[in-house]
Amino acid sequence: MTKESWRHSWSLSVSILCLFATGSVEGQIRYSIPEEMATGSAVGNVASDLGIEPKRLVSGRARLFSSDGSEYVGLDAEKGELVVKERIDREQLCAETSACSLTFEVILESPMELYRVTVDIVDINDNSPLFPRTEIAQEISESALPGARFSLESALDPDVGVNTLQKYVLHPTDHFTLNVQDRSDGSKNVEMVLKTPLDREMKDRHYLTLTAVDGGTPQRSGAVKIHITVLDANDNAPVFSQSVYKASVRENAAKGTLITTVSAADADADSNANIQYYFEHGSAIVRALFSIEPVSGEVTVAGLIDYEKHKQLKVKVIANDQGGLTNSCEIVIDVIDVNDNAPKITVMSFSSSLPEDAALGTVVAMINVQDLDSGENGRVTCSISRNSPFRISASLTNYYNLLTDSALDRELAPEYNITVTAVDAGKPQLSSEDTLTLKITDVNDHAPQFEQEAYSVYVTENNSPSLSIFTVKALDADCGPNARISYFLDDGNLKGTQLASYVSINTDTGVIYAMKPFDYEQIKSLKVQIKAVDGGLPPLSTNATLNILVRDQNDNSPQVLYPVHSGGSLVAEMVPRAADVGYLVTKVVAVDVDSGQNAWLSYKLQKATDRALFEVGAQNGEIRTARQVTDKDPVKQKLTVVVEDNGQPSRSATVNVNVAVADSFLEVLSEFTDFTYDKEHGDGLTFYLVLALAVVSFLFIVSIITIITVKIYRWRQKRLFYKSPGTLPVIPYYPPLYADGTLQHMYNYEVCGTTDSKRSDAKCSRPYSQSTLVSVSRAETMQRGKRDQEDADVFPVEQKPPSNDWRLPPNQRPGPSGAVAHPEGAPAVTGTGPWPNPPTEAEQLQALMAAANEVSEATATLGPRYNAQYVPDYRQNVYIPGSTATLTTNPQQPPQQALPPPQALPPADAPKAAQTPASKKKSAKKDKK
Repeated sequence: MTKESWRHSWSLSVSILCLFATGSVEGQIRYSIPEEMATGSAVGNVASDLGIEPKRLVSGRARLFSSDGSEYVGLDAEKGELVVKERIDREQLCAETSACSLTFEVILESPMELYRVTVDIVDINDNSPLFPRTEIAQEISESALPGARFSLESALDPDVGVNTLQKYVLHPTDHFTLNVQDRSDGSKNVEMVLKTPLDREMKDRHYLTLTAVDGGTPQRSGAVKIHITVLDANDNAPVFSQSVYKASVRENAAKGTLITTVSAADADADSNANIQYYFEHGSAIVRALFSIEPVSGEVTVAGLIDYEKHKQLKVKVIANDQGGLTNSCEIVIDVIDVNDNAPKITVMSFSSSLPEDAALGTVVAMINVQDLDSGENGRVTCSISRNSPFRISASLTNYYNLLTDSALDRELAPEYNITVTAVDAGKPQLSSEDTLTLKITDVNDHAPQFEQEAYSVYVTENNSPSLSIFTVKALDADCGPNARISYFLDDGNLKGTQLASYVSINTDTGVIYAMKPFDYEQIKSLKVQIKAVDGGLPPLSTNATLNILVRDQNDNSPQVLYPVHSGGSLVAEMVPRAADVGYLVTKVVAVDVDSGQNAWLSYKLQKATDRALFEVGAQNGEIRTARQVTDKDPVKQKLTVVVEDNGQPSRSATVNVNVAVADSFLEVLSEFTDFTYDKEHGDGLTFYLVLALAVVSFLFIVSIITIITVKIYRWRQKRLFYKSPGTLPVIPYYPPLYADGTLQHMYNYEVCGTTDSKRSDAKCSRPYSQSTLVSVSRAETMQRGKRDQEDADVFPVEQKPPSNDWRLPPNQRPGPSGAVAHPEGAPAVTGTGPWPNPPTEAEQLQALMAAANEVSEATATLGPRYNAQYVPDYRQNVYIPGSTATLTTNPQQPPQQALPPPQALPPADAPKAAQTPASKKKSAKKDKK
């Protein structure tokens, strides 16, 4: 059977051992494959055996790691299979070691996982036994006795187990036989034993063939030719003092260091007793590391010995005398380990960045530590620097995990330099370090913070639109997008108006702008909530309050509340000629809607002279007499009062006060009738009066024509009706869609008539509901009743009496101050105008004269203080121009009269309305009843 067929017939055995542990260690798996498998051959499905999905190998960036860096086996992540990547020669890989295996780790990331895989390499019979030489020249003395032993070089078979060397076959066997002995290391010692004595004279040369056969399938063999030369007698072979020599040497021992000395003795004499030593079948490693002195037998160091490569070496030494007799011994050399290797740190996996909210126990890095030394020299302790929020823990053998041990805060420490130190236990101790730089990524865990919780800013009113009035700033301890702050105004309203119409904010810079000019008189302050929002997910926000206080400007002129002048009306204050100095004429009342100094008002006369009759109070606006009134002072005087505020620049308003210096009202009336009104105003009033008169005349003429036309039409209808017979049948009329005589609404009619009259009076009431019952006996045709009702509308039978609502006392209805009081229940006052009749001109003049006389008498009796109580007080009383009533804020104070009411005139009889024919009929009916 060929080698290839043997490979295909090999059954692949897989043994899986899963060891579940803590941390990121998942398990261990073992495969067994024969050597010399073709590249690309499948070793096993690691995904299926470990219970891992193939896509997990791809997403986790699965890879293999071997401590010695060999790459005999590769990983097909897509299929989840281990495949042969390089040719595997067990003999080259493990030499004479029977148990040969490859160990590597499968590493996954995200999350980190570690699996250990062991692949056992099974030997196949791919090597034949091989002798060091193709021919062996052996000299044997003829005096050799039967049973004499002659050592032969043994064959080498790199295979192990049954595939290695199993037996030797010697041919021919007429003089010699084979003696094969097993050594302690499993090899065989081959000796050729003389079976019958040799006779050089009969045959001085013998040719033998030694064949070495292994136990593999197919069986392999190797042969060597033995040429025996028969010599003269040399009866004794060299004999070693020990069959096995044991020695030890420290690794890295210097060249020439003596390891041991072998010694053999020969009982022969002379040249047959001269012995030489050499290594039997010395391998390349033995020849490179050791040397032997041929005469003395000293074994010394010839090369660099490394414990990590060779822990024990066996050397076979041959002693040969001059007579051709030989003997052999074995030297076992133990290599002593020296702590000459520092631990090696390999970072298997490392996350260079970690979020600051990582949970405790998060794996940061997976570290492998190897020390090629053994014993205490290879025992390694791994640690990290103290005072760091990390810890290191062991997972598998020689594997460590770097974990988080406490909470992380990027704002306190944005970066960590973690130094991993590996120290062995040798003497002296060797160590190695590796520094890992870990960056802490930011998490949005800090809300923006304003410099102040509340801000106050003053803004002068009448500002320009888009004026920058303030800038707010918030800081965020986070970084990147989490620290990018945007500013917003919270929704709110002021007096029903959105705050966004007053102010706006730049979302990036926090600059606050005024959207429109502020008016202090309307808004004195604004309270705006400002929100700072960062750019994190989820976003965090903080609020601050901005108080905008509006400063007043002197932008409003004073407004005069009293006296009030309307267009065309004339109001005059009367001062008696006997008034003393300081007599209160009137008081100018003004206000300024500004505030502070801008609202402080002062009063002065516009044209004040030294001999001026009047003066005005600078603070209270009271106009008083500055001196006694003389006869030279004119009756009619016009004072111009200037009201000025205290702003910068100041603003002012003027008001004209007409003052009459007289003792009687008639004198005042004669003087003030000469005032001319505004010509422009008079012209406009005349135009509107003419236009109104034309419209009224047109409407009157149209109404007269319409009434006459309707009257003539009805008169003709009556004439036709009177000529018809008196006994007309009563034909009930029903509107369409009510053929059964039922109307949608009920109507009630009251009919009054006489038996001998062809005309009747009908009274129509409102429609009743359908539940109202109507007597059928009273139903009649409504043509005559309707016609009579229309006649009554055109020619009213009786005039209704006037309503008593117009009979109001003078202090409760508008009118001139000289209107005559009309008591309740008195008859109407007769006049010349339409009803209700106003007083005549004579009556008005009589009332004015009576009022003037009473004023004169009151002034003479009470003195100058009489009119002081009628001076209007702005804080208490409000005067209505054109009315005699005074409204007061004091509910207990009765309304005041500017002038006492004149005596009521005797009531006049009101004219009686003329009687109509209809009213005469009703009177006759009442008399009959």
